[in-house]
Amino acid sequence: MHTQVAIIGAGPAGLALAHVLHQHGIASVVLEHRDRAYVEGRVRAGVLEQGTVDLLHELGVGERLRREGLVHHGFYLQFEGERHRIDMHELTGGSAITVYGQQEVVKDLIATRLEQGEPILFEVADVTLHGLDGDRPRVRFRHGDEARELTCDYIAGCDGFHGVCRPSIPAGALTVYQKIYPFAWLGILAQAAPASAELIYAYHERGFALQSMRSPTVSRLYLQCPLDDQIAQWSDDRIWSELHARLDLADGPPLNDGPIIERGITAFRSFVVEPMQYGRLFLAGDAAHTVPPTGAKGMNLAIADVRVLGAALAAHYHAGRNDLLAAYSATCLRRVWRAEHFSWYMTSMLHRFGEDDGGFQHQLQLSQLRYTVGSRAAATSIAENYTGIVRV
Repeated sequence: MHTQVAIIGAGPAGLALAHVLHQHGIASVVLEHRDRAYVEGRVRAGVLEQGTVDLLHELGVGERLRREGLVHHGFYLQFEGERHRIDMHELTGGSAITVYGQQEVVKDLIATRLEQGEPILFEVADVTLHGLDGDRPRVRFRHGDEARELTCDYIAGCDGFHGVCRPSIPAGALTVYQKIYPFAWLGILAQAAPASAELIYAYHERGFALQSMRSPTVSRLYLQCPLDDQIAQWSDDRIWSELHARLDLADGPPLNDGPIIERGITAFRSFVVEPMQYGRLFLAGDAAHTVPPTGAKGMNLAIADVRVLGAALAAHYHAGRNDLLAAYSATCLRRVWRAEHFSWYMTSMLHRFGEDDGGFQHQLQLSQLRYTVGSRAAATSIAENYTGIVRV
């Protein structure tokens, strides 16, 4: 087999890149370790920046997003028993976010790709990368009972934090930046209408909590919990009791309880590698960087990466230009580090830390929250970052 671009990973980054390349008449093959049902069912992010929404529409995969996505013009910061609205739309001159699950984005991208007759190979195993610093890299893998080799001009590593692409780069070629956070999130999906039509980020003495949603009848809720907690420790009653304690207000409607249809505990980190390319291999999305979910940047950064990579590959194939490919990493990392800072900032402002120096950090967090909701300049900064800064 031969193609122009081999794409490893059928998540949002890999699939969106395949569509960008298709629009430019560039051939690609997508290889995915998991089966289609798993890829389409895994629940991840759900907040799309305007730039992400715009690209999905440009790619012709936005029909269901337009119909089912929930457009939000603001969100709430809750602390000291009060809820304060950040009006993103007004503060940024018209920007908004759209709530639409990552798994729904993936479903749309896969369906359209297959309708176009373009290849996605699911359930590939034993993937190895070869010749990354030569003119004709190769991807070897097993598909079914058959050993196969795919030659290509370039490889896009879109296979996530635990994928094979980043470890295929020789030791010492990458610089790693990493921060591990001392807590985790317990996340649930519940068959219950959201109590608020917009997201609520709550700073509480018992720990952070977030009310989000996936539809008008399905809530997505999170609780800060100890890093070593196990899901078996959290009964339905305990989950709802803790959510009510952290999110309910004395003078407002309480959360709506309902059957919990999915749950899990997730630890998170800030992680960046530089550069995001080696030879003919280009890393995109979680293969190159991860962020705490507090800033809602993970999938949006992945989509931003492949927009840059797709344009660079188009310039190479159609205009003989290689300058954009050479600048790929530097171009992406400007946005990556802006998102890393914003995600760290939101996480640091809204979570309780075990070692608090006698309450010093707690007082700093309250001061920052009060300033954010009381200053137009501070509120504008958080709104610009949350909706996605156009130029960084």
